[in-house]
Amino acid sequence: MSVLTITQNNFEREVLNSDKPVLLDFWASWCGPCRMLSPVVDEIAEENPQIKVGKINVDEEGDLAASFGVMSIPTLVVIKNGQVVNQSVGVVPKQKILGML
Repeated sequence: MSVLTITQNNFEREVLNSDKPVLLDFWASWCGPCRMLSPVVDEIAEENPQIKVGKINVDEEGDLAASFGVMSIPTLVVIKNGQVVNQSVGVVPKQKILGML
C-alpha cells in the first residue's frame, strides 16, 4: 500500500476510523533524520498491506503534531482502533518499527 499524506481534513477518516493499524510518521522537509527514516517507512508501507502508513508534515499540520505532543522529529506513532498504542522518537531500525506494530 502506498503512503498517505495525512492532513487535518482526512485524519478522522484515514486514521481514527481505520480498520487497520496505522503508522504515522511526523516529519519535516528540513529534518535530516526524517529524510533518513523516510525510505524505511516507505518500505514498510509497500511490504505490509495489512497496515496503513501515513506521513504528517509538522510544518503544514502543526495542530495535528501538537495534538500528539510531538516535540522532536521524526516521531512515529502507531494507532489501533483510534487509540495510540506505541510511539518512538528519532531514527529507529526497521525491525523496531515492525515490532511497534
